[in-house]
Amino acid sequence: MYMPSLMPATDGCPEDTESLETIIASLLRLLQMKNQKIFLHSNQVANYAVSTAAKMRLPKEEIERIRHAALLHDIGLLTVPNAVFAKLPYLSTRESSVYRNHCNAGSWMLENIAPCQDLIPYIRYHHERFDGKGYPNRLKGVNIPLGARIIAVANGYDRYINPCTQHWAKTNGDAIRELLNLSGTAYDPEVVKAFIEAMGLK
Repeated sequence: MYMPSLMPATDGCPEDTESLETIIASLLRLLQMKNQKIFLHSNQVANYAVSTAAKMRLPKEEIERIRHAALLHDIGLLTVPNAVFAKLPYLSTRESSVYRNHCNAGSWMLENIAPCQDLIPYIRYHHERFDGKGYPNRLKGVNIPLGARIIAVANGYDRYINPCTQHWAKTNGDAIRELLNLSGTAYDPEVVKAFIEAMGLK
């Protein structure tokens, strides 16, 4: 499936950092126009991901890369019809396939934007599972980029507690138990541990 880029390619000049912030802001405005709840969710996931990455003592440049990717992790949802959003979480098999394709769609949107190249693997693989049963490529364990594993935990937690992302929300305690129950299967255990410590949750 061909997905045209939303932005022109850049030439890798020193202004790329500023350009990246501008590109991200523009894309987030589009996402906000599409769905305010997903926009708010994306910002919250970025906050959680940065805190977790900092707890793991990753380099500042990598933490910033994770922040950018987390902000755009759901940008592919721009391609999902509003009718599908209206039915969440009760989707048919076909609708579920359309929804799940947002990981690939997001990476295709960014593939011709030079400052975004390092973000693409984190966006494409944020729904992979540590046990290899995720999507879109069924990557397993450390074959999943660390940034994507961090975003996956941050995304999962916000989905559990945020009424904006589902019809009901778990308590913090229930959400943490869910993360721990899925540690080693859906999520990287080390990332889950760092997330809980970074959030000061028990």
